[in-house]
Amino acid sequence: MSLEYLKEAVAAGDTEKLIRYVRLHFGDGNEAAGRKEIDKAWVEALKLLLDVPSTDREFILKSLDEHDPATLAHLFFHLHFYFVKRSGDWIHDGIL
Repeated sequence: MSLEYLKEAVAAGDTEKLIRYVRLHFGDGNEAAGRKEIDKAWVEALKLLLDVPSTDREFILKSLDEHDPATLAHLFFHLHFYFVKRSGDWIHDGIL
């Protein structure tokens, strides 16, 4: 899928094409594996919050307030891979 394909999907509001791209990308070409990769990241993040630990919410809110959406999107993807890697079930080569 080309960058132009993705831009056209955004312009058309076709989120299904975008979701499929993400699943294929995270699953190294396998959409089902990509869905599993996404789920692993959410599970790992959730497990850390079950005990309601003290967190640096000021840092989070300040980051959301002070950074542009593109920077936050990069942060989102880095966090996704952090949590997938933390799951111990890492299918990628580690290169983003």
